[in-house]
Amino acid sequence: MSTSLQPSTFAGIVALFHRISGIQLAASKQALVYGRLQRLALEAGEPSVQRYAESILKGQVSKAEMVRVVDRLTTNETYFFREPKHFEDLERRADQAGDEGFKVWSAASSSGEEAYSICMVLADTLGMKADWEVWGSDLSTAMVQAARQGLYPLDRAENISPERLRRYCRRGQGLYDGQLLVARELRQRTQFLSANLMERLPENLPQFDVIFLRNVLIYFDADAKKKIVRSVLQHLKPEGVLYSGHAESLGGLDLPIRTLQPAIYAHG
Repeated sequence: MSTSLQPSTFAGIVALFHRISGIQLAASKQALVYGRLQRLALEAGEPSVQRYAESILKGQVSKAEMVRVVDRLTTNETYFFREPKHFEDLERRADQAGDEGFKVWSAASSSGEEAYSICMVLADTLGMKADWEVWGSDLSTAMVQAARQGLYPLDRAENISPERLRRYCRRGQGLYDGQLLVARELRQRTQFLSANLMERLPENLPQFDVIFLRNVLIYFDADAKKKIVRSVLQHLKPEGVLYSGHAESLGGLDLPIRTLQPAIYAHG
């Protein structure tokens, strides 16, 4: 039994996914693509992954099925308080904020751990009675739904301090044993929505004091990176800051930003 797609089919799936999402899947991702399509094919009642992939390329699947395909092929690797230096910087900036409100956007929020990490920092720094809010967006509708639910395996909580775990998380019981639920008061301070960073962003996005655009640009070529950052910057206040992943470089892209610290940028 074959465990890979025909080369031309794999190339077609890669090209289609790039056209939809802007993300370029490397040749080294063949096994990952096959595995995720295999699960989708089985769920659709098609035992042949090759035939399932061909039906995608021929436009023979529904729009809802294409959404599922994009969801599954989108890489979603995240955890609470990833790259902690940014959260230390966020705490300092929030502490210096005035009374006019404080807004933060997790622009590639995946399943929501980054957004809820931001919430915990703002709740600690500004308090729950202050005027602050957190937005999260992701290409994957499945990840947006998971983020709204705020339910995670306990092993995702390794970087959450015991005090924050006690204050902002609820340990699951019964069917939810081994899981944690983000407290309702934090879930109510977040808004999660689907957004493709390569396309026109939702009109209801406000202006933000801080934008997290981390560990997503590594999947795009230079032109796409430039387009995404310029689009995101339209929602950053003039005095606001942008965080990128520490493994991502924004140098040489002719962007209207200046470096404040490694992976921290301001308009300029």
